[in-house]
Amino acid sequence: MLTLSDITYRIAGRTLIEDATVQIAAGWKIGLVGRNGTGKSTLLDLIRGERQLDGGEILLPKGTRIGFVSQEAHGGPDTPLEMVLAADEERTQLLLESESDDQGPHAAEIHERLAAIDAHAAPARAAGILAGLGFDHDAQQQPMSSFSGGWRMRVALAAALFAAPDLLLLDEPTNHLDLEASIWLGEFLRRYRKTFLLVSHDRQFLDEVVDHILHLGEKKLTLYTGGYDFFSRARRETLLRLQAAAAHQDQERKRLQSFVDRFKAKASKASQAQSRVKALARMEPIVLAANEPPVRLEFPEPRELAPPLVTIDRVDVGYEPGKPILRNLDLRLDPDDRIALLGANGNGKSTFARLLAGRLQPLSGEMRVAPRMKSGYFAQHQIEELDAKSTAFDHLARLMPSAKPEAIRARLARFGLGVDKVFVEAGKLSGGEKSRLTFALMTVGEPPLLILDEPTNHLDLEAREALVSAINEFPGAVVLVSHDWHLLSLTADRLWLVADGTVQPFQGDLEEYKQMVLGRAPVDEDDNRRGGQNGGRRQSKKEKSGKRRDVEPLKRKLKEAEREVADLNARKAVLDKRIADPATYQAGGSELAALLRDQAGLTAALSVAETRWLEAAQAVEQNN
Repeated sequence: MLTLSDITYRIAGRTLIEDATVQIAAGWKIGLVGRNGTGKSTLLDLIRGERQLDGGEILLPKGTRIGFVSQEAHGGPDTPLEMVLAADEERTQLLLESESDDQGPHAAEIHERLAAIDAHAAPARAAGILAGLGFDHDAQQQPMSSFSGGWRMRVALAAALFAAPDLLLLDEPTNHLDLEASIWLGEFLRRYRKTFLLVSHDRQFLDEVVDHILHLGEKKLTLYTGGYDFFSRARRETLLRLQAAAAHQDQERKRLQSFVDRFKAKASKASQAQSRVKALARMEPIVLAANEPPVRLEFPEPRELAPPLVTIDRVDVGYEPGKPILRNLDLRLDPDDRIALLGANGNGKSTFARLLAGRLQPLSGEMRVAPRMKSGYFAQHQIEELDAKSTAFDHLARLMPSAKPEAIRARLARFGLGVDKVFVEAGKLSGGEKSRLTFALMTVGEPPLLILDEPTNHLDLEAREALVSAINEFPGAVVLVSHDWHLLSLTADRLWLVADGTVQPFQGDLEEYKQMVLGRAPVDEDDNRRGGQNGGRRQSKKEKSGKRRDVEPLKRKLKEAEREVADLNARKAVLDKRIADPATYQAGGSELAALLRDQAGLTAALSVAETRWLEAAQAVEQNN
């Protein structure tokens, strides 16, 4: 369906893509991955004709309809439902023609075509898509001008999905969604029958919806069959094979060169030396991927405080007196808690996060905080409020006026901002670099509580894995709001649901929550409709509650095993990159031998940890 043939694209004198070729068949679901800055969004622009190639060609069948999510739907008087329905241009045009007084001889054809595309069912289909993305019936009837930019982006996404193009191009579609809308979108795309190309840094989302991974790196495109996990393993194995082959080739090159150097001046060996010169010339160099330093994130260790950190007793909270958004909160937060806040956008997750962070005070009730307790609070608006003209160093120096310059640089380095970024103005940093700078700023003072509200929006896959490790290694408490399922599943021990004007512990795991969101979770019927079966129903609920209590320790053990596996994988990835670095082979055999020993030790530890994880997973499954 889509062929990219020897394509090359340059921007500002820098080559992003060079002589890249790939073929994509109709119906394939492609995840486009690669580090930030490699050109993924640019490739989507090239496919839809918004940019012009410097070489090669992009081929699509004649008449192919391409769908793309615009950066923002306009804010006029039209409603979300009207905006989405208008995205089907053929239906809109046919309806206009069918309402015309002058249909002529084509009237029958118009109505036949309207029936063929199921035009009259379109409003219900459009309303279903909007509902899945968080718009209830009343919201679907409001003017677009009443919505924020994030919600308008949802309308633009709904319009692209509704139009059902032959080729759908999606660039980070979950960035403006909450977990609930992301779950719905994943299910929608999993069932999508046409072709789509999806840029995403959410590995769980990729694994659930795509059947191929297209990797953009080293200016080339490489297609892998399967989801992200398969791609990750296959790429790692390929890199290891290339490293071994490159090392072998380097040894052979040195052996041939040594012979040439020794005997080229001797007549008796001249022909043999010449043949080796030719062998050297024929030897195609094995090109290894550029040695990109691994992303580093390390939250500073906090001072130890006695539990509880926070106690919330009958608290109402909101922004105006007498108008609480959340009521009757009765919760406790301890130093080792890992809590994910669930609930649709607009339910009050960010309001509750601000309460915990001390940015909002209770309207009523009592909130007790441990003495000397500080919190580190991350929110998207903080990234937008960075001083564009100040460097990363300047931002941190303002918060650490008595710190030495080397201490400031060292703290920035803990968040992957090395010497090449320390003195760069914030306005010139990438989104991911701004996020990491914000992590550095929010942790000044070594807070024992981290509150992270959508921390992954600007982070690529490697940075997200680094964030998983950083959270798991942090000895304090963490409260998370995120649409990244992978992050939540590897870090959160407890789930709190923000819904119906309050916050309550969710009695279940993420998978159960997903099924509830998709409408497939069992729902107890009203007691008043069950007649004499009420007692049996209550008994059943008691049994279920007891079963949940029994399985909770097993689930905690499973989470611990998952975190251990994730941590070992992250450490092994760092070690693999060092072994992959050609400079390692030049440094001498002792360093390489030590690295290989460490690698073997980590591999063995990973095997043990994976066995422990499998046993824990089986125990949970058997007791569910």
